[in-house]
Amino acid sequence: MLSDIFPFKFDLNATTIAGASLWSLALYLGFSPVSDWVINQLNRWFNFAERSLYSSEEFEKTRVARESQNAFYASLFSIVPFLIVGSLCNYGVEISLGKSWAISMGILACMGCGVYELGRRDGESSRGE
Repeated sequence: MLSDIFPFKFDLNATTIAGASLWSLALYLGFSPVSDWVINQLNRWFNFAERSLYSSEEFEKTRVARESQNAFYASLFSIVPFLIVGSLCNYGVEISLGKSWAISMGILACMGCGVYELGRRDGESSRGE
């Protein structure tokens, strides 16, 4: 299927994709303040770029809808840096421990970062009360 679209052949390994995705999820959960910062910065940039494309009168008419759409796009694109770093982490595990450990370590990282994030949010809520 992909060979019909692209004139060259590249090999996609399912375990590599799964391992990189697991590591990305673990990093996204473990560094949630960083992911929130990335979302805010992308949202600001999208709003700035959108504002420069339209006249002020036309932009103000649909401002709420455009800002909502930009927030959605920012949340979608915020995973890209974590996918890149997660792919590097997966590659490092594959090189050091072997391919059989890549998914196992990704699952362990997801569980550890998920527990950490739950504890961090619980600590924030108990300090707020």
